[in-house]
Amino acid sequence: MRSNPVKRVLAAGGVSVGTMMMEFSTTGIGRIAAAAGAEFAVFDMEHTGWSTETVRMLMATSRAADLVPMVRVPAMQYHFVARVLDVGAMGVVVPMVSDADQARALADAARYPPAGRRGVAFGVAHDDYRIGDLGEAMQTANDEVFVVAQIETAGGVAEVEAIAAVEGIDALWIGQYDLSASLGIPGRFDHPEFRQAARRVRDACRKFGKAAVLGSGDPEVLKAGPADGFQMLVYLADVWIYQQALARGLSAVREAFEASRG
Repeated sequence: MRSNPVKRVLAAGGVSVGTMMMEFSTTGIGRIAAAAGAEFAVFDMEHTGWSTETVRMLMATSRAADLVPMVRVPAMQYHFVARVLDVGAMGVVVPMVSDADQARALADAARYPPAGRRGVAFGVAHDDYRIGDLGEAMQTANDEVFVVAQIETAGGVAEVEAIAAVEGIDALWIGQYDLSASLGIPGRFDHPEFRQAARRVRDACRKFGKAAVLGSGDPEVLKAGPADGFQMLVYLADVWIYQQALARGLSAVREAFEASRG
């Protein structure tokens, strides 16, 4: 069973930097991210339509790199959580967690008894097809899995202290767009109500020893994250990173061409 260095760094109070995949389901994308310096990658099932079979391939190819692969599932349902872990995800992200009951269901689905209720299967993808002592393997899997609850609704903010208090939840991730929409101020991240909600989530993380997660497509926003209490920084996301880099490159070429003609 592989160790999870991202979980170790965050538990020690450090900062971990990674990215998210929403478009490019290729055999090389995990290794490309690792070569670029990403410490983890979150592969998204919520907004992509990717199947478990696609995620299985992405986990297999990403685990070949020095990278911690995680999956955001479509919703908090046991079969989504347990299945992506069985095919090799080392962490799971669940959207729209709104209360402590959902958080407990998530923590239970991600861990084997007695800590949870995950179905037992070993000698398969998640443990690299190695059969060993069952009790030891179950304990190691429970210790290494990384579980993230996304706070994306006004209800989730209202219950965030209870969510953060749940044993087995490792991190809370503020879903900026969904949260701002739920608050009636879509996309207005500078609005006092959104800032207050985000502060409440960060305070709950600090109080209960959970990592606070920040996702952004703007490196400047991510650079400021640790000063605001964020430990896990997610550079969003493959499609927009590619699009922005392509736009910059093409613009530079056009400008040089036009200058040479003028």
